[in-house]
Amino acid sequence: MNYYYITGTSRGIGKAFAEHLLENPSNRVIGISRNRSIEHPNYKHSYLDLTDVKAITEFKFDLHANAKKVYLINNAGVLGFIKPIGKLNAATIIKNYTVNLIAPTVLTNAFIQCYDSTDAEKVIVNISSGAGKSPIDGWAVYCASKAGIDMLSRVVDMEQKIRAKKPQENIHKGFHIFSIAPGVVNTGMQDEIRAAQKEDFSRLEDFIGYKVNNQLSEPEFVSKKYINILANVNNIKDVLSSIKDYD
Repeated sequence: MNYYYITGTSRGIGKAFAEHLLENPSNRVIGISRNRSIEHPNYKHSYLDLTDVKAITEFKFDLHANAKKVYLINNAGVLGFIKPIGKLNAATIIKNYTVNLIAPTVLTNAFIQCYDSTDAEKVIVNISSGAGKSPIDGWAVYCASKAGIDMLSRVVDMEQKIRAKKPQENIHKGFHIFSIAPGVVNTGMQDEIRAAQKEDFSRLEDFIGYKVNNQLSEPEFVSKKYINILANVNNIKDVLSSIKDYD
């Protein structure tokens, strides 16, 4: 049996990801978000507010005796108000970092602790963004948190490779971790971007153009790409990549 923990399954990429996985009767999906929008016999929902640090630290993964694969997909993310630094609300800054960086880091830590002695294939997938590699005005917190996710992924990958060289500490299979960007996707986040004020965001017309010119990928298409990529993790060469690298 394959078990997939996915954050942000109420809509967008996370929901499409879960629904595609549930087409396979061997898969079990555990959704992690504030709201439930999926009903399926092989779907379980964990109601968790990813802005609530205390709730995040109390979240527990389940041990699965029959697991062939166990995945954590850190998908949930928020863009927040599009404004330059100096115009942001402090509470919003904290909330956005919590969802985008603190929550996936805490969950990744708990995932590795829980399944360290499990002989299943263990994979962590962080849904990253090109914004973590290139600065975008008005997106400081989002860019910084996605850059943090990329670095987290690189460090965990390094730690696993170091551990693999120590047989006495490597009794069970190690963990794979990847940070994969989805490209520009037609989600609610794009609605937020197009609603930004021109004086706060110099690239507003670019993002309006993506919609007008049908340059946005649909979540269903993107989630299928992810599933195809992850079908054989040994074929993924780099910790950091984009689904465009697999066209």
